[in-house]
Amino acid sequence: MPDDTVTNATFYHYRLLKKLMFPKALIMSYLTIPFIWLAAEMFFINWTSIFFFLLSIPIALWIQYVISRSILIIVSHSNRKRWNFTLRLPWIGYMPDQYVSYSIFRKVHFHSAWIGCCLIAILIPWSPGSFIFSLFFWYFWLMTPRLFAKFGLRDQPKDGMLKFNEQDLSYYKQ
Repeated sequence: MPDDTVTNATFYHYRLLKKLMFPKALIMSYLTIPFIWLAAEMFFINWTSIFFFLLSIPIALWIQYVISRSILIIVSHSNRKRWNFTLRLPWIGYMPDQYVSYSIFRKVHFHSAWIGCCLIAILIPWSPGSFIFSLFFWYFWLMTPRLFAKFGLRDQPKDGMLKFNEQDLSYYKQ
């Protein structure tokens, strides 16, 4: 019986190629940027900017979620089950909660970045300036860790797997 399980078992051998660390100091500075932005917006635009600043947080999260989910549906139906909404720092938003293909991650966040910016730019004629500035800020703030991961892995082969952890991003190759 033990020979049968050894011959029929599936073993996945992944080799860690790169690990991108997110030190606590970087995460803490990442968390202070919204307060600095809010203070600057209240000083340079208007004190009522705080309302638009708070309103734009869920809207930016929703835009990122809808675009990312739509791209996943278009690209691959099976990958959609591996992604969930998370509030873990620095990975706030719609992120994979299991191993995910690096190419899928790149496609989703590349399209999410430019389509989101275009949608926000479309709102410019009909929205107050402080709302547009806040929406652009939150959208870029949410995309910054993803762009950091993309630039940190730019010299790696494109057919690997990613695993997102609390303090790091691991890149594996089979």
